[in-house]
Amino acid sequence: MKFAKKFSIIMLALIVSGVFFSCRKKADTIANIYVRDETNAIVDEAMVVLYGTNTQGTPQVVAVFDTAYTNTAGLASFNYNDIYQLGQAGVAVLDIKAQKLNKIGQGIIKIEPEQVNEETVFINP
Repeated sequence: MKFAKKFSIIMLALIVSGVFFSCRKKADTIANIYVRDETNAIVDEAMVVLYGTNTQGTPQVVAVFDTAYTNTAGLASFNYNDIYQLGQAGVAVLDIKAQKLNKIGQGIIKIEPEQVNEETVFINP
């Protein structure tokens, strides 16, 4: 009887420690968009929109639609930790639209999990 009790306690300890050590914190999944103008100058306060659509089924449903403004370094940053789940194969391929006054630019960014993903968009009149 004592052997069975000790064995049960040891097995329980192994299972509990396995659960604690197998859990890992996921790293940030970030999209950084840099905006430059036709002269390659940094553009601050440009509106950057990242959006994607679900192409399966009709009508198309917008899956992601986020807006941010560039800082003095021309950078707009987006955090996609809520979208990415551990074990997921990928995150998204998103369209980019950047605009400031009469200047507009477009692009595409592939968001890889647990990485800082970067893309530069050039805006022109």
